[in-house]
Amino acid sequence: MLPCVVLCGGLATRLYPLTEQVPKSLVQVDGKPFLYHQLRLLQSQGIRDAILCIGHMGHAIQSYGGDGSEFGVRLRYSSDAPLRLGTAGAIRKALEELPPIFFVLYGDSYLQCDYGAIARSFHQSGKQALMTIHRNDDRFDRSNVEAQNGRIVRYDKAVRTPEMQYIDYGLGVFNRQTFAELPSGQPVDLQFVYQNLLAQGQLAAFEVSERFYEIGSPEGLRDLERYLAR
Repeated sequence: MLPCVVLCGGLATRLYPLTEQVPKSLVQVDGKPFLYHQLRLLQSQGIRDAILCIGHMGHAIQSYGGDGSEFGVRLRYSSDAPLRLGTAGAIRKALEELPPIFFVLYGDSYLQCDYGAIARSFHQSGKQALMTIHRNDDRFDRSNVEAQNGRIVRYDKAVRTPEMQYIDYGLGVFNRQTFAELPSGQPVDLQFVYQNLLAQGQLAAFEVSERFYEIGSPEGLRDLERYLAR
């Protein structure tokens, strides 16, 4: 299975005051830090190697995760503190740790999908990257993807249109070269990378039917807590 880059460096201001003293990855969910649940999920999907891109209070994440042996996933770390390089900039910073092909997972996402099928779809596509999408219709968050016949037509988190019925699910697959082309040490958002790949015809899509869970908002945190408690 492909290794996974997990983006854990955000400030998580929407979860204040929960995240004033702990990073979002260590917020308690059903009695354990969220990172515990996330890593055990990755392990159950066959992922054995993960690179955590840390920043804000990253020392606490590294102290908790250690070498990953507790979770069955070998962990490595790359920190962009105190620069805050953004989601894509943090991946660019971790370039020396990255394999040729890898998953990228948002650090607040809990995604029960078929990671193996997603990896196979990426390889079959011949593209530089793949974005997973979900038919959301503004149910769990604001939709930001317009897709037609399994192909992404438009992706924008800031400028939404009525045709955007799908959402960026939170899991991508990338070729390492995509990030090697970014400027080193400068803030770059992953949205920019996705949009640039889309404009070049180099972004594949994989539609996921399972709903996503996330802890990026108080509502999302409550939803995941209820789900895990069941």
